[in-house]
Amino acid sequence: MRNFNENTITDAVLDRVGGAELPRAKQISEALIRHLHAFVREIRPTQREWEQGIEFLTRTGHMCNDKRQEFILLSDTLGVSMLVDAINHGSQSGVTDTTVLGPFFVQAAPQRELGDDISGNMEGEPMLVTGSVATCDGKPIADATIDVWHSDDDGYYDVQQLDKIGDLAMRARFRADAQGRFRFWSIKPAAYPIPHDGPVGEMLEAQGRHPWRPAHVHFMISAPGFEQLVTHVFVAGDKYLDSDVVFGVKDTLIREFVREPPGKAPDGNTLDRPYYHLHYDFGLKQTVAATEV
Repeated sequence: MRNFNENTITDAVLDRVGGAELPRAKQISEALIRHLHAFVREIRPTQREWEQGIEFLTRTGHMCNDKRQEFILLSDTLGVSMLVDAINHGSQSGVTDTTVLGPFFVQAAPQRELGDDISGNMEGEPMLVTGSVATCDGKPIADATIDVWHSDDDGYYDVQQLDKIGDLAMRARFRADAQGRFRFWSIKPAAYPIPHDGPVGEMLEAQGRHPWRPAHVHFMISAPGFEQLVTHVFVAGDKYLDSDVVFGVKDTLIREFVREPPGKAPDGNTLDRPYYHLHYDFGLKQTVAATEV
């Protein structure tokens, strides 16, 4: 097969991948070819525009390192990350809704004790976070693992400023108690722009979009026999709730970060200045294997 033109090349490429041994590889390859060729036919790029597209992807790769994942930002801002999330995590009664992981998760978060202050001496308004982890029908899940991370009050994560602060902060890993409860102190996060000094930022500008996310706290919760939960809790009233650059906001994940006066906090600590209190009760979904036992 040779001498392909605009109308015959797609079938030729599809024919070439027809011998893939893995059915899933064949399915994905064929869908990619069909949709990519249809996209190119629709926009009819000039040779220079095609080169600019290749340059964009190349620069996106060059921006990736152990502290920044530009391809995740690209996926997030095009709504692909939330589309994948929606395909894989439908709503279920009693189960907390999911949202995007984001580019700032760190595997080696420090293990901390319940009630610890994880702010790492970062300046900001104190915030007490309390909550619980349970099954979809409300039974407490003891010893659940809870990863948390969030930005500072200027909107920066620790990994974006390690040269300044020296170590991880505003992130930790906890174990829920026997009743599935957890608590910790930190500082109230702020809305922030995703990193927009690279190709993704250029794309947003060209699309007439802002790079901002509403303020939130990240949670990743896991326990044996349950699906891992990846989600955020967003600050009620944030002006970016309806225009989150990564399309991650769900109404069920919005909560009041209640401003409390100085005095005795729910965990027994006494503060001499106002603080914020966030409470959220999480529900986990059992794995298929667990439900079949």
